[in-house]
Amino acid sequence: MSSDQKEFYAHETAVIDEGCEIGKGTKIWHFSHIMAKCKIGENCNIGQNVVISPEVVLGKNVKVQNNVSIYTGVTCDDDVFLGPSMVFTNVINPRSAVNRRGQYSKTHVGKGASIGANATIVCGHDIGEFAFIGAGAVVTKTIPAYALVVGNPSRQIGWMSEYGHKLVFDKEGKAICPESGEVYYLKEGRVLKSNP
Repeated sequence: MSSDQKEFYAHETAVIDEGCEIGKGTKIWHFSHIMAKCKIGENCNIGQNVVISPEVVLGKNVKVQNNVSIYTGVTCDDDVFLGPSMVFTNVINPRSAVNRRGQYSKTHVGKGASIGANATIVCGHDIGEFAFIGAGAVVTKTIPAYALVVGNPSRQIGWMSEYGHKLVFDKEGKAICPESGEVYYLKEGRVLKSNP
């Protein structure tokens, strides 16, 4: 990557390895390490002391807060929020003396999902679009779109709107986001947003 192609900001203490693709308008802050062959979309914000391992893919407008570790095998769609000190894993049975390189489990985070501070996402479990993972949660299973989960191990306690408000469904299975006015329906254990 030559300096005339650089359309993103990286603090002088950040380390960016060869072969990375970093989108226009992205900011990479102090002491962060972007490892080889990562793809980071436009207008992302990578906080301080973040490690993004080789071949990780982040969509547009992804916000990665301070002290986050994103390991090989993780992909995040557009508008994902990763809270301070949260972590992904990529090996289900790590041992120091056993090399598991090449046995990484994949994790996909859907568009608009938020993962709270100090949460842990155990590898091989996808996070649905606009899901909301509470602070400190330990995710040990796949999370559906719009789900609100908390605890260790995490458990679902409700549903969230795209604006981050808990949805309250009436007896017909209809809920309205108090901020956006968008309408949601709960059908057969899934939340669907009504199209205007």
